[in-house]
Amino acid sequence: MKLILSLMLLTYSFSSFSSVLIGLVDIQKIITSIKEGKNVQKTLEKNFNDKKTLLKKDEEAIKKAQENYKKQSMVLAEAARATKEREIQEMMMKLQNKTMEFQREIQKMEQDMKKPILEKLRPIIDEVSKASAVTMTFELSAAPIVYAESKKDLSDEVIKAYDKKHPGK
Repeated sequence: MKLILSLMLLTYSFSSFSSVLIGLVDIQKIITSIKEGKNVQKTLEKNFNDKKTLLKKDEEAIKKAQENYKKQSMVLAEAARATKEREIQEMMMKLQNKTMEFQREIQKMEQDMKKPILEKLRPIIDEVSKASAVTMTFELSAAPIVYAESKKDLSDEVIKAYDKKHPGK
């Protein structure tokens, strides 16, 4: 009797899976496509370019110091050469540290700027998922669905709904 009951439940659960519609969203695509996300991207790019300019100046200073060292190395005393080499090495270390610091700053800035968008995005994904009658919605990068008999990409619909609800600046 238990075997028959188990088989009936198993058959019922398999038949109910056939009507499952999987929703998919590409959060990265959504963020880079919505108006607010584009504004964030512009701000990040400007900040990145400003920092890149500063780093380029430091790189040029190092290059100039290396060229000067090459020109003078033959006439410099051993102690002076060692001092110049150490100075150039210190300049390179400072540049490397500054580069890593800038990368951390930009990553934190990106997180801080995208966090409010993600918070506003979740209820919109819920609304679009319900309106599209999907059973479950997955974020593509977090849980890529290799195969689903019935799936629907909701990304474009979420972009439209977000921009309609949050027009941006």
